[in-house]
Amino acid sequence: MLFFPFVQPAEVWRLYKTVQLYHCTFVRTCHWTMRVVCGLLLVLLCLCGSGAQGEGFTKVGEIREFQETAPGDTADESIGLTTKQTTPDIWAEVRALRDMVVELRVHLQLLQRENSVQETRLTATESKTSHLERENADLQTRLSSSEGELLISKSRIDQLERENAEKPKVAFYTALTDAGYVGPHNADITLKYSKIFTNIGNAYSPATGLFTAPVKGVYYIQFTVCGNHTGLMGVYVYKNNQRIMFNVEWKEDTLYKYFTNSAVLELMAGDEIHLVLPSTYSLYDDSDNHSTFSGTLLFPL
Repeated sequence: MLFFPFVQPAEVWRLYKTVQLYHCTFVRTCHWTMRVVCGLLLVLLCLCGSGAQGEGFTKVGEIREFQETAPGDTADESIGLTTKQTTPDIWAEVRALRDMVVELRVHLQLLQRENSVQETRLTATESKTSHLERENADLQTRLSSSEGELLISKSRIDQLERENAEKPKVAFYTALTDAGYVGPHNADITLKYSKIFTNIGNAYSPATGLFTAPVKGVYYIQFTVCGNHTGLMGVYVYKNNQRIMFNVEWKEDTLYKYFTNSAVLELMAGDEIHLVLPSTYSLYDDSDNHSTFSGTLLFPL
């Protein structure tokens, strides 16, 4: 290290230890430094050879004239001075190059660490993106399924609305009279409920007291009978000319007495339902609507 005193292992190790590098980097730096030293030695040898050659030519040319040897001596002195001035500059530049290489290596390692961190982040981002893409695909599948189910439901609703629009609507609710007592009579009479509150489909006729089924279906029929006279109270229920129900009560006092009954009947279109008051029986009704008759279509067949 006599020819290259600035390259000291202790100095290199101190510098590399400061930036936290590994021992292998120190060895590589020494190798590189030795290469630079060899190159500089070759340059110095060339310079020294040039100086020696100039001196030899001066000694051999002593027999020549003073005018020829004087310029040679001047050139040798100039070369020596130039060499002395150039040599320190070369060492300074080598030191600067060494420091630059060390700094670049440190910067490179920092960049490598940052690149590793960025790669880790990129991998995590790609993983999250892949997960989100899978979730989005799943949501798209669910959305498509929901849209299909919605279309089916809408189609079903439209069908039900059409069926409901096409379905006949039949319902009626009536009361007997405001006259008070009805009966007793010497013969059976058809009760004509004259007070109409509901008659959707116009299936009930207050003139005849008949409910006529407009379509084949299942119907719900209900009636309430009130008595306010001592004696028998009751009604027959007829389907066309067939008696299908008879309800009767005996009333002994002058207070109101009621009974209610109902039936679910399967009727053909044109079948008639009406109530008949038996002979010697009586009923009571007034503006309070004590005696009523009602019915509705449950569903067509």
